[in-house]
Amino acid sequence: MLSQQLKDLEASLLINRKVYQQVPPKVEYSLTEKGKTLIPILQLMGQWGHANQQASKE
Repeated sequence: MLSQQLKDLEASLLINRKVYQQVPPKVEYSLTEKGKTLIPILQLMGQWGHANQQASKE
């Protein structure tokens, strides 16, 4: 499931995939410039989640 999601993100040009030909196999992922545009949105979602987690404990 994870590998399919990574392939989808790569196809959407949100991440880069770099494969190293070595043993054991190694793959690195990084955000593309397009992917980096999601960072502020994800930060806001994290803040919302944290605020609402605290509110539900009270």
